[in-house]
Order: sequence, then structure tokens, then C-alpha cells
Amino acid sequence: METKNIGLRGIEVADTKISNIDGEQGKLIYRGYNILELTKYSTFEETAYLLIYDKLPNRNQLDEFNAKLIDARLIPKQMQKNMGNWRKDADPMDMLQAFVAALAGYYDEEFANKEASYDKAINLIAKVPTIIASWNRIRNGLDIVDPDPTLSHAANFLYMMSGERPDPEVERIFDVCLILHADHTFNASTFTARQVASTRAHMYSACSAAIGALSGELHGGANTEVMKMLLEIGDIQKVEEWIKKEMNAGHRIMGMGHAVYKTYDPRAQVLKELSRKLAEKTKDPWFDITEKIETTTIAEMKKQKNKDIYPNVDLYSASLYYMLKIPMDLNTPIFAISRVVGWAAHIIEEKFAEAAPKPALYRPKATYVGKYCGPEGCEYQTLDLRK
Repeated sequence: METKNIGLRGIEVADTKISNIDGEQGKLIYRGYNILELTKYSTFEETAYLLIYDKLPNRNQLDEFNAKLIDARLIPKQMQKNMGNWRKDADPMDMLQAFVAALAGYYDEEFANKEASYDKAINLIAKVPTIIASWNRIRNGLDIVDPDPTLSHAANFLYMMSGERPDPEVERIFDVCLILHADHTFNASTFTARQVASTRAHMYSACSAAIGALSGELHGGANTEVMKMLLEIGDIQKVEEWIKKEMNAGHRIMGMGHAVYKTYDPRAQVLKELSRKLAEKTKDPWFDITEKIETTTIAEMKKQKNKDIYPNVDLYSASLYYMLKIPMDLNTPIFAISRVVGWAAHIIEEKFAEAAPKPALYRPKATYVGKYCGPEGCEYQTLDLRK
């Protein structure tokens, strides 16, 4: 295999027990469990335990894990005060990256043993939703809503955002969304987290770096672009004309196609049904418009290039979050609410793998293609001799 200048695509850089993608069959596995099974029977808290501890919990273990998450939800009041000093139009991902890194200044970061790392993982999983909800309230001039210890992880975030408890159906829909986004092997942000952890940096630094990677438009943020597309089209009768015009111009249709899945993304299967269910509840048009975008894009791709294309995780998550009344610029931070579980699991695996199949520190090689002036290098000229 040619390995030069491919951005590590297809290169196996480490072993992992955390998740696996079968792109040909359209399967996503968490610690041996099919994602479709987990979204049917599990909860986010149970799935988070599975990813962190490498096993499904029994009742006592899950209760203890939930109690720790609830206890860790509050963030320092000084941190919330500092949020008030930020520009109200600051990018939420910049805010999230900064305040996740800042957690290291409030909490002892002992990374010498695995048990301490579990505690830090729980602290991060619990606090990221509070950071995001606090920022959203502050930037809108609203009073902060403190966490409710009687609510689940999913319901509590929606409550901290709006001040209203979601009904059970909405809670479950959002809970499943969190399960679906919890991990996805060595994507850009996860690899970033592992690379930083390989330097023996602490968990807050590694997760902050991962958030930085997620903020890039080629990784996170695609569902925001999907929602912008839906709002621009606005009417199901306009979908075909809009899609054909975009594809004829050589533009990509956001939410369609994936670098790994060669068939239907299993997460998109679940999100499609959740979007349908929520649209029936809210009477919003966004599911119908999204489904029409899917079928039209598939037909046009077949017609123009004789290729198959399928929805990815972003296509239906866009309408879901919009119907949940979540601001569009918080779509990527909400991704992080879930993915912080996967990041933490990978950081722990990177640090404490029983038999690491690679050197401790990631250090890829680059091909130098710059100026070459001979074996001794270019001759240095003093400033007065340079033209």
C-alpha cells in the first residue's frame, strides 16, 4: 500500500478494544456490542460505563456510576463568572475548549494510576454539559440553571438549557442521540486525544485538544451545515430543484456520504426514525424535507455518476437538534457532550494498555520537499548581503 501523503488514512497506528466500524456491512460496535442493540435497550449512562470500564455494569455498579456523575455535575462558580467576561458572540467550541482545559486549574490531576483516570473521566463527562448549558444561559442574559440530581444525564442537560424538564419521550430521543455519538474509532478528535495523551499530558489537556480538532468544519459542525441547507430550501417542493442545481455545480450535499461506511451509516438509521418520531410530535416539516433530500441525492448520484451514496450521522441529527430547540451553533458542543466518553476511554487505553503495540509516543515521519542546497545546507548570508 502506498503510504505517502495520505494523512494516515488506512494506516493502523494502534490496537484498541473500544470500538470498531465495519464499513462494508454498516456496523458500529462498542466493546463488542452492536450500536443498534445499545440504542434499543441501553441508556447513555450504561453505555458510558461500558466504554470506560470495558463491561456492562450490574445494578449496583450502574447506581454507583450514576451517583458519581450526579455529584460531579456542578462546575466552579468562578468558572461561570469568567464566562461572563467573554464576548457573547464567541464561538461555543472555543469557549468549551478553554473551560475544559481550565478544569485542570480547579481539580487535582493525578494521572499516575488507572483508578484516578476513571475519576477524571467521570468528572469530565459530568461537567461538559454544565459548561455548555451555563454558557448558553449567560450569553443570552439568563440566570444559570443548576443541575437537577433527580434527572438523567440527557434530561438534565435539556433542563439546564431551558429551565423546563423534558417529557419522557423527548428525554429518550436525546438519550439515544448521546449513545450514537459516544465513540467512532480513530476519528480526528479521538486520534488527537490519544496523541496528546501519549506525551503523558493529563486528561483535561488531551480532551481540550480533542475539542479543538472537533471544532474544524471537516470533522464537527457538519450537522449545522445540514440545518442551514434545510432552512435555505425551506419547502419540500423545492428540494429536487435545489439538489440538482447543487450537484450539477459539483457541490457536495451535506449529510450524504461517509469516508468509511460504504452502505447506510447505522447511526443514521436510528436518527432517521428518531427525527420522524419527533416531527410527528412537533408537527415541524424538517423530517419530510430531509427525507426528500436523501432520496433525491441518491437518485441524482446514481444518474450522474452511477454510484451509490447514503446518509451519514449528520443528515438527520440536524433536524433532531433543531426540533429540540437547541441553537444551531451548539450542535458541535453537544456532539462533545457525548464524545467526551469515547475520548476519555481512548485516553485511558492509550495510557494503560496492557501491551502497547507501538512506541509510547506518536511520532510520524514527514517527507521533506523544501529547499535543498547540498549536504551542508544553504549558505547563510548576513542581512546586508540579502537582496
